[in-house]
Amino acid sequence: MSKLTALPLSQLQLRKSDKWRSFPADILPLPVAEMDFEIAQPIRDVLKEMIQGSDTGYLGPVPELGINLAKFAKARWDWEVDPAQVFTATDVGVGMVEMARTIVNPGDLIMVNSPVYHNFKNWISELKCVLYDAPLRKDELHYTLDLAAVEVGYKSGVKIHFLCNPHNPVGTVFTKAELAELAELAKRYDVTVFSDEIHAPLTYNTSDFTPFLNVSETAREVGICVTAASKSWNLAGLKCATIIIDHPEQLARANSMPMAVHYRASLFGAIASATAYECSDWLDNAIETLDSNRKYIAKLLTQKLPSVGYRVPDCSYLAWLDLTSLNLGADPSEKLLTEAKLALNSGISFGLASGQFVRLNFATSEEIIDEAISRIVSLT
Repeated sequence: MSKLTALPLSQLQLRKSDKWRSFPADILPLPVAEMDFEIAQPIRDVLKEMIQGSDTGYLGPVPELGINLAKFAKARWDWEVDPAQVFTATDVGVGMVEMARTIVNPGDLIMVNSPVYHNFKNWISELKCVLYDAPLRKDELHYTLDLAAVEVGYKSGVKIHFLCNPHNPVGTVFTKAELAELAELAKRYDVTVFSDEIHAPLTYNTSDFTPFLNVSETAREVGICVTAASKSWNLAGLKCATIIIDHPEQLARANSMPMAVHYRASLFGAIASATAYECSDWLDNAIETLDSNRKYIAKLLTQKLPSVGYRVPDCSYLAWLDLTSLNLGADPSEKLLTEAKLALNSGISFGLASGQFVRLNFATSEEIIDEAISRIVSLT
């Protein structure tokens, strides 16, 4: 394996994505979950071939997406996925919402575990449902599922549980035992678990990720997986996600979704995603770079900001930083943006109890990470 090299800041600032167009040039933007690396060569090649061939039509059948995803899942997690039970959607949010429509009615309860990816709240609002929060249990900066709180919610009438697995922003990879117990609770109380596994391929070798549908027979019965290649291979703008089913009841629900759920995804996204699942070498190189970066942040904080709370994450490229000790106000991200010219995600958006936290994207160069930490130091 060899590390990936992030593009220089001057080149990154020419990008047209949200990360680089949402802020003035003097702001260092590290909130949006995009990578600062070049995408894998085989993905570039297939997209170039399609453009050169004017192959820019509507998305039709893409059997290679399910086939390649299944091969990847088997090799990575010993998970047997049936390609015929892989459905396509525009992105994970659309997959979660459209599958949820087959189960809930307006006013029904949907559970989340805060602090959690902020769009979960938006998807629940789109469904006109009511958010039920069973916060994660926190031990220092290590978070786990609070299964007692989950059961209370399930008893209260929760219909769907939006599970972030692995968890964004706290970087926890839940254990197989935790997930097995969750599945049993879901079956007992007739809850469907929607497992958002978009960060799963970016799990470090210090942790073992278990796909929810590979936990147990019960999990396969109560669970639905929604995922995408977009986070791990940096393809978000190509718009393609997958819904994975492994039980007849859930399959019937998936088949009842509108036909447009598939066709609203992108042809480029589906082909690029199918290609991505064959690019394991690129993924391993990305993980090596991110592994180094997550530890580099810990080193910098120890040297320059030892009072900042940071647990090296088990997955992905999002650092969850507790800035309480720096006394930067009710929302530290606001002061960082206006005074340090550093854009990070506000912890409040992930849960009201996380107001002193910020989320920092470290899928970049050590030079940019250095600059980000220096800008935080400038306020102390």
